[in-house]
Amino acid sequence: MASDEPKAKKIKLADVEEKEKKADSPTKETLSELSPNSLFGMGNPLLDICAVVDKDFLDKYTLKPNDQILAEDKHKALFEELVKKFKVEYHAGGATQNSIKVAQWMIQKPHNVGTFFGCIGKDKFGDILKQKAEEAHIDAHYYEQEEEPTGTCAACITGDNRSLVANLAAANCYKKEKHLDLEENWELVEKAKVFYIAGFFLTVSVESILKVAKHASETNKLFCLNLSAPFICQFFKDNLMKVFPYVDVLFGNETEAAAFAKEQDFETKDIKEIAKKAQALPKVNTKRQRVVVLTQGKDVTVMAQGDKVETFPVVKIDPKDIVDTNGAGDAFVGGEISICLRLMHPLCCLL
Repeated sequence: MASDEPKAKKIKLADVEEKEKKADSPTKETLSELSPNSLFGMGNPLLDICAVVDKDFLDKYTLKPNDQILAEDKHKALFEELVKKFKVEYHAGGATQNSIKVAQWMIQKPHNVGTFFGCIGKDKFGDILKQKAEEAHIDAHYYEQEEEPTGTCAACITGDNRSLVANLAAANCYKKEKHLDLEENWELVEKAKVFYIAGFFLTVSVESILKVAKHASETNKLFCLNLSAPFICQFFKDNLMKVFPYVDVLFGNETEAAAFAKEQDFETKDIKEIAKKAQALPKVNTKRQRVVVLTQGKDVTVMAQGDKVETFPVVKIDPKDIVDTNGAGDAFVGGEISICLRLMHPLCCLL
């Protein structure tokens, strides 16, 4: 599933190269240190089923034009109807996996900079996900099981908006003791320098997230988390706050930030104040001050870093150049993480 980030900016690799040349801190030696498995992600691997739909379809399944939810019983027929009624496209998806793929695309070489863990079924869709990960040069190590089929996500597109309905299925079956704890898998965690997990995985295996987050904190590595959706802040608040003390970089959008602020009793709707208050929440690794990055679609992005709250304008693009907003938030995060890795800097925003 993707975060709610309309009108994503298109970033060229040449812009990244130019930023590297102008940066004071990075050197050729620093850039050459980037190696396979430097980035680690863990989340819900899903096969995206994307289609342009109409308002009647959204209304039938009580979907909002720009939202992300988990499938309920009332959505069981949605996936089959989507395929029968509309022209669909299939993509390897899932929020964390999307961001890892974009980071790898930004970096280009070496391949397999990003490692990804998640659970899939032993089926055709699972084979497609493995193939797509390999094509994207991601070092994916899936926990494969036979009890549940590979998860899917319906991306219902109307205009510039997309409504996401995720049926986690196998993605919901990830087991720490059967996969993350295995010696050969944990060695990949130890190789990583930057960690990124979308908040959606809090519904699946908070114990896995905590093990990785604690490792990052104890070794002073960078641990990044995304709020991902308002329902995560509302209905999985306890799991979120178990992990929050280990978060070095927090990503979110304006609706997620508002939900988080409400649940945390921040008593403000001002997004700058929300960023400051989220940054000030208790943190285990005091060697790194938390950075909070909150996007607002086409409006300015807000970043709380150090003792400052800064805003960054979003470059306007012609509406005719917008295909849809599916995956835009994941791409934003992937771009940010790629710069962190390439410049070996706590956070270098490319906005």
